[in-house]
This record gives sequence, C-alpha cells and structure tokens, in this order.
Amino acid sequence: MLSFNSKKQLLQFLAEDIGKGDITSVLVPKKRITVKIISREDAIVAGASYAKQIFKLKGCNSKILKKDGSKIRPNQTVMTITGDAGKILTCERTALNLLTRMSGIATQTNNLVKKIPKKTKLYATRKTAPGLRYFDKEAVDIGGGKKHRLRLDEMVMIKDNHIAVSDSLLSLIKKAKRKHRKFEVEVENTSDAVLAAREGATIIMLDNFTPAQIIKTIKVLKNQKLRNKVLLEASGGINFKNISKYGQTGVDIISVGSITNSVKGIDMSLEI
Repeated sequence: MLSFNSKKQLLQFLAEDIGKGDITSVLVPKKRITVKIISREDAIVAGASYAKQIFKLKGCNSKILKKDGSKIRPNQTVMTITGDAGKILTCERTALNLLTRMSGIATQTNNLVKKIPKKTKLYATRKTAPGLRYFDKEAVDIGGGKKHRLRLDEMVMIKDNHIAVSDSLLSLIKKAKRKHRKFEVEVENTSDAVLAAREGATIIMLDNFTPAQIIKTIKVLKNQKLRNKVLLEASGGINFKNISKYGQTGVDIISVGSITNSVKGIDMSLEI
C-alpha cells in the first residue's frame, strides 16, 4: 500500500492557494503576533493537527487547546498560533478550510453514531472530494465511524455495474474467490443475498433495501443457516431521519455517503 505523506499534501494545498505569492499579506508590517482560532458552534474537532502542520510549514508555532476528537462549544478556542503576521495570514484560509471541513465530517458522523446500536458500525464510502480522501476518512474515524476501504486496491467490492458488464453475479464471485480471501458483494434482492452468502462473500451490501426488506432477508439467511457466515451492510438513502430504523434491523454495518459528499463545515474563524 502506498504511504500517505501529509506534509507533501499540505504543501500542495498551500501552493494551490498562494500561487506565485501572497501579494496582499506582504503589505502588512513585519511583526510577530499571536492569534486564535475560535469555533462559533458546537462541534467535534477534527483536523487541528493538520492545521498546526500548515502553519508550521511557514515557520509559525501553534498550541492546540482542543485536540482532535474533543467536543467544543461556541466561542471556545481550538488553537493559538504565534508567528510572523504575514505568514499567518497566508496560511489562514488553507488551515481553516481543512479544519472546518474535517470538523464538519466528524460532527456529522458523531451525530449519526449516537443513533445506532454500539454493535452496528457506521462506515464511510468513497464519495469523497478528490485530493481530500485521507482527510475526509480520518475525520470519519475521529467522529466515531469507520473508514472502510480507502482505495480500490484494498478489497474487492462487486457492485451493480460490475455485474451489468459481466456474465453473472455468480461468475464474478467465483473469479473473486480464486484470488482473494475477502470480498464484498452488493445485492438488490434477497435471492442474490442468499447466493452471495452461500458462495462465501465476506460482506453483503443490501443496497437500497428498506428496513422491512432487510429484516426479511436476515430471516431468510437465518433459516438457511447463513446469517452468521457473513457481515451485512445497509446502504443507500440512509440519513439522520431514518438511520435509527436501519440500526434496529440487525445489520452489522451502515454506510452513509453524505457524511463526506455533502459536508457542512463548522463555522470557525481566526481572530487577531
């Protein structure tokens, strides 16, 4: 697996914003200042460690007062930064963008986790912004969810479009079994769930099933002594309003794409 170089990624984020140079911040006096980042709303903090790294790239020192995973209230300080005024201002937007996005993901994840049984795990999906996947997924983890697979090379997941361009679901499963010990299969009906379980799927994703359909499928799998051989994942159209009902069905995993593809950033600001 390729290693993730956060410093390299953060340098790219800064370079994207700075371009050929911050032609506004060079106008301010050369002076050392101390600033603070304040939250304007309740949140779970995520990304403070990366914000600190961003300021460090320009020679600024930061002190984190609310670590990643901490709860924060309105008007509380997340961190303080000391350094050259111009350099702090150059880093301000990049640091805040990442911090507020990650905190939004962590907060939304945490709110959803509270609505399902502890034995049921909340998973992220690959519905992330290009270039931000590692940060998005880490924010999910900080909020109490699970990252699932980061990339396509981590686990086989047979989805509807794979089946559509192949001979059959069964043929794909047989090919997967020859090369991989673990694999996941997306199904759209109970009979395919039974087939996937019989053929040794590790995880079966029940895609766009209603809670009633999931309960029915679990009953069928139990009757055929297949339920304990697989993990069951509910996915599709699950949100804050209905996640409790899905949590009550007995699935092992609930995956929610909106926690990373419909992010509402937390309102934070940098104050001098």
